[in-house]
Amino acid sequence: MQLRQRISAAPLPTLVAGAVTTLVGVVSSAAIVFEAARALGATPAEISSWILALGIGIGATSIALSLRTRAPIVLAWSTPGAALLAASGHGLSMPEAVGAFLLAAALSLLVGVTGLFERAVNLIPSAIAAALLGGVLLRFGIDLFTTMREQFALVAAMLVGYLLGKRFLPPYAVLIALVIGVAGTAFGGGLRAGDVDLALATPVWTWPDFSVHSVVGIAIPLFVITMTSQNLPGVVTLRAHGYTTPISPVLSWTGAVNVLLAPLGCFGINLAAITAALAMGEEVHPDPGQRYKAAITSGALYLVIAVFGATLASLIAAFPGALIAALGGIGLLDTIGGSLAKATSGTASRTAALIAFLVTASGVTAFGVASVFWGLIAGIGAHLITRK
Repeated sequence: MQLRQRISAAPLPTLVAGAVTTLVGVVSSAAIVFEAARALGATPAEISSWILALGIGIGATSIALSLRTRAPIVLAWSTPGAALLAASGHGLSMPEAVGAFLLAAALSLLVGVTGLFERAVNLIPSAIAAALLGGVLLRFGIDLFTTMREQFALVAAMLVGYLLGKRFLPPYAVLIALVIGVAGTAFGGGLRAGDVDLALATPVWTWPDFSVHSVVGIAIPLFVITMTSQNLPGVVTLRAHGYTTPISPVLSWTGAVNVLLAPLGCFGINLAAITAALAMGEEVHPDPGQRYKAAITSGALYLVIAVFGATLASLIAAFPGALIAALGGIGLLDTIGGSLAKATSGTASRTAALIAFLVTASGVTAFGVASVFWGLIAGIGAHLITRK
């Protein structure tokens, strides 16, 4: 009852921000999760169980941590982790995969309990942290305009609606863009809502097994790329928006929940790296202390997705990719601009921040580690060399 009152007290833009956060996060990456499950030979029932476990883990933990910290703690599944499983999971049995999930989750729990990750992150200068966030989000801003090649009228109408909303109804600007996008897609026949099949998810328990291949080839890489590609930019996003929430307890709880749900197919939950910014901007709520309600809304929707996990594939197919890409880009415009402004505001750190931004935005990878980590290394190195 108390939770319901808190959510209902949230203004409409806050609720919309939470819904958009979940929509963009799920639609943009769920196909990779399905591909990862199929690479491991998962049956339709096991795939449904994966979505059930991931949805419960993300939803319950997002709600609990956001209520506890009064900060928008937005969680997500590890998209790079799913890509790793899709590429390297062939030949691995499902028990071996679950063993790898358990070990990776246990390592995340260990890092959270010891506080090592948080101490390292707190050493990052604020300008470089903002540059990293800008570099991570830049692609989504660019995608807003590249989608015009396919759906110019739809995306242009959404953008104009958003700009008019910013001029006359700032709190509802993203909502206006969403309504225009859905209405335009439905009018053009691109919204295939009739193809959605409702079906409840059922849990499938798998006892873990451990092998050298699963530990060395899956568990350790899964832990490393989740920390560098998801949790690191997730912390950067929080810090760039002024939230000083202790990260170690967050990592500890996500790791513990992941351990409990791994036998059901929860391969990795972590701080959201990109979609979290959709729940933290000024358009969500003018008071930063109230934006946690957007994360609660997002978590509640993940619980709904968990229950109807078997429906997710047909639901995703109902939305065109151009609509989701445009909506994500529009929702992140202010965040990208704010990150660049903060990164370049100080002349002493501007060069180092610019290097961090460019390396991150380049998408360069090495040794399987994402560009945000190398952007951090390059930015810190440039900062140490150029500072007076």
